[in-house]
Amino acid sequence: MTGVLTLYGIAVTAGMYALSRRLSRRWPSPFTSPVFFTTCATMVVFLLTRVELSDYAEAKEILTFLLGPATVALAMPLYRNRRLLVANLVPAMAGLIAGALGTMLTAVALAKALGLSRAIVVSISIKSVTAPVAVEIARMIHADPTLTAAFVIVTGMVGVMLGPWLLDRAGIRSPLARGLALGTISHGQGTAQAALESELAGAIASIALGVAAVFTSLVAPLLLPYL
Repeated sequence: MTGVLTLYGIAVTAGMYALSRRLSRRWPSPFTSPVFFTTCATMVVFLLTRVELSDYAEAKEILTFLLGPATVALAMPLYRNRRLLVANLVPAMAGLIAGALGTMLTAVALAKALGLSRAIVVSISIKSVTAPVAVEIARMIHADPTLTAAFVIVTGMVGVMLGPWLLDRAGIRSPLARGLALGTISHGQGTAQAALESELAGAIASIALGVAAVFTSLVAPLLLPYL
C-alpha cells in the first residue's frame, strides 16, 4: 500500500507540474507559475482523494533526493559560460550583496513598522535564505526555526510568482541578471524558476543562492542585534 501511495504522490506532483508548464506557456501569469500552480493543485488533489501528509512522505523524499543531481547538473552551463561570469564577477557580487542585505533590512523595517513582535521580526529577517541554512541561522539569532521556515517557503513562492513578472516590466532580459535576482531573493524556488528560463540563468541562480546563504549567515548574527 505504501508503494502505491508513493507512486501516486509522484504521479500527481509530476502531472500537476506538466499541466502548469502548459498553462504558463498559454496563459502567462503569476498564478500559472509552476511552483505556485503545482503546489496548490497537488494539495487540492490530495484533499479530494483524502491523501494524508504522512502518505506523501516517501514520494517527497524521492523528489527531494532528485534535487541533488539537478543542482549538480547546473554546473555544466556554468562552466560553459565561465568567461561571462568572470567578466561580470564584480558587478554580480555587488548586486548579490546588495540584494541579500537589502531584503534583510527591508523585511526588518516593514515588520517593525507594522508593530509585529520581536519573534516575528527576527524570524522574517532571514526569509530569503534557503530553508536548511535559514533554520540554522534562526537558532543563532534566537528566532523561531518553524516560523522562519514558513517565511522562507512563502518568500520563495511569492518571488517565483512575481519575480519574473517584475523583471519583465523592468525590461531586464539578461539571463545573468535574472538568475542573480531570482537566486538571491527566492533561493531554491527562484533557482528552479530561473532554470526554466535558461540554463545560464539557472546556473547563476544556484551560485547566488549559495553565496547569499553564506553572506547572510555571517552578517545576520552581527547586524540584527542592532536593528
